[in-house]
Amino acid sequence: MKQTTQMLIFSVLIFCASIAWRGESLLQAEEPRRPVPVIFDTDIGNDVDDVLALGMIHALEARGDCKLLAVTITKDNPLAASFTDVVNTFYGKGDIPIGICKSGVTPQPGKFNILAEKKDNGQLRYPHDLKDPQQIPDAVTVLRTALAGAEDHSVVIAQVGFSTNLANLLKSPSDKISPLAGEGLVKQKVKLLSIMAGAFEKIPRKGKLVDHREYNIIKDIPAAQKLAREWPTPVIWSGFEIGLNVAYPHESIEEDFNYTSHHPLAEAYILYNPPPHDRPTWDLTSVLYAVFPHRGYFDLSETGTVTVQEDGLTTFKPGDGQQRYLKLTDAQRIRVVEALVQLSSQPPQK
Repeated sequence: MKQTTQMLIFSVLIFCASIAWRGESLLQAEEPRRPVPVIFDTDIGNDVDDVLALGMIHALEARGDCKLLAVTITKDNPLAASFTDVVNTFYGKGDIPIGICKSGVTPQPGKFNILAEKKDNGQLRYPHDLKDPQQIPDAVTVLRTALAGAEDHSVVIAQVGFSTNLANLLKSPSDKISPLAGEGLVKQKVKLLSIMAGAFEKIPRKGKLVDHREYNIIKDIPAAQKLAREWPTPVIWSGFEIGLNVAYPHESIEEDFNYTSHHPLAEAYILYNPPPHDRPTWDLTSVLYAVFPHRGYFDLSETGTVTVQEDGLTTFKPGDGQQRYLKLTDAQRIRVVEALVQLSSQPPQK
């Protein structure tokens, strides 16, 4: 009997140690209510992973896992909004609110946003109705409206571009949309910010491991600093190293989107960097965690705070704070890539 008791205690200790070793991810893996209300904040047009991430959100919505409330854009070019409307319309959701900022950051159209104007025999290849820049509302207005209409502590924001819009949201005053100023509105309505930004491991470059100043940070460093310092809800950061390790297999682009003669996701990928290029899928990881924090796709660091330095370098300090960053094992990497491919390539649901 004594030996049996000792074995039971030993088994329990081993189980508890395995949970601790996985970065406490199992301890906080609580399944969110379905569907998860999602706001997608993106610099769509600067890289193609934003497009795949948006297609993935539509697949998740079709499955009943999330509800896309709005898309806000940090690329300051009206074609970014028009192309977003192309994708939303392709998936049967052309009424999703879209907002854009006027920041002067990356004002070029981009390699694939031009698909919004592509015509075949005089007709738009991809029908959509957001063509006039004057139609596009301000991103902060769209954000405030979406949050004001949501249940308290329910919304998950997936930010996969610059921090411009969310920093401006924090600074926004009370208005006719909500009596709450920006920070108060966020604190009342947002459950989680899942953000693709920064780097929390050294990145291999020319045979060396070096610090990496990540693109989404350096394009608007003051906004990233404000967000890291002042965002009032839990934040999960997906660093550059995560997306680098889950490249999207080009075979999927060549084979999985052929159920229609023209597909905006596949054509955007090809225009940006055609197969046989396997594009790292940074932005998709933030969406995957936002909707499935309980599924064990990633482990998490301990809690702490992220600081954005003046040169754009991100550093993490363990301790008090509501911020963590994603970690990835080899076994998880296989699961993540499979999930990203299946969701991104899922056909629209009628």
